[in-house]
Amino acid sequence: MGFLRVVSYNAGMTLRDELLATVASLYYKLNQNQSQIATRLDMSASKVSRMLKEAHERGIVEIHIHLPIPRDFALEQELIDTFGIKDAYVLQTTDSSEHPVLIRSLGRLAATYVELIVSELPDGQSIGASWSESVYATFDALPEKLARNISVVQLAGGVSAYGFDYTNLSQSVAAKLGGRHYLLHAPCAVERPDMRDMLLQEPMIRDVITRAGQVALAICGIGAMSEDNSFVRSGLLAWEELQALRVQGIVGEMCGTFYDLDGYYAHYDINQRTIGVQLATLRTLPRVLAVARGVSKAVAIAGALRGGFVKVLATDDLTARAVLGIGK
Repeated sequence: MGFLRVVSYNAGMTLRDELLATVASLYYKLNQNQSQIATRLDMSASKVSRMLKEAHERGIVEIHIHLPIPRDFALEQELIDTFGIKDAYVLQTTDSSEHPVLIRSLGRLAATYVELIVSELPDGQSIGASWSESVYATFDALPEKLARNISVVQLAGGVSAYGFDYTNLSQSVAAKLGGRHYLLHAPCAVERPDMRDMLLQEPMIRDVITRAGQVALAICGIGAMSEDNSFVRSGLLAWEELQALRVQGIVGEMCGTFYDLDGYYAHYDINQRTIGVQLATLRTLPRVLAVARGVSKAVAIAGALRGGFVKVLATDDLTARAVLGIGK
């Protein structure tokens, strides 16, 4: 919501200011169009347009927009310009904001984008999700019965780091969207590449991976190479293994694939043991939303942006500044 105010007369106003205020009042308060104002004041419509612009610039017209979820539009534009992404949603924080509150607020902000896209999708389309704390918060914020016949596809194998019940979560999201849910019945990582290859030959797993490459919207978290990494917390990787990956130059993980700061991933052996939609496939999807926050994730987010895996980023202002500090 928002409101517009035309500044009232004061002794410091000039005759020019008065004329600008008159034009602005006719336009904003009486809802007259520029042609009507031009006729009334005996001037051209183009001059009316210039005067409205001048009224804004001189502070005669003030516009106040009240956002239900505070956003930093300047940082959003900087992220768009720096990394060439399609859009960004940056949550404006306060010094007293704590992680659980920030995650819920970020989820609400990201959900506004998801709701916008899903409401326009034709029946029978699918969206994909790589489960994480932030993605969970996004889906939790979506309204009930948002759409009809929109299915949900799991984009990466399972982890138990945050105690998610994937079946119930997928069912809940699918219920909101009125469609089916397609679970990827495999862990996100296995011990050996041959085990991964064998699992990928299973018809049910192969079917979900194929569906993952066809979704109209992918919603993903981004994992950092820290103690909080979901692979470590779930026991899929030992802490020592994660440290070894960091030594190799790996900075983050998305949909089960690890990558470095430049977005390269193909030559890292760990990715021969993980199960999920390929990052090369993510690049081809029409919409990929990454929801991630925390300064500790800045390098991982920057790598994902550099790699072109993300088309829309939802984060907070502190994280956005840290990501921009790393640069394109």
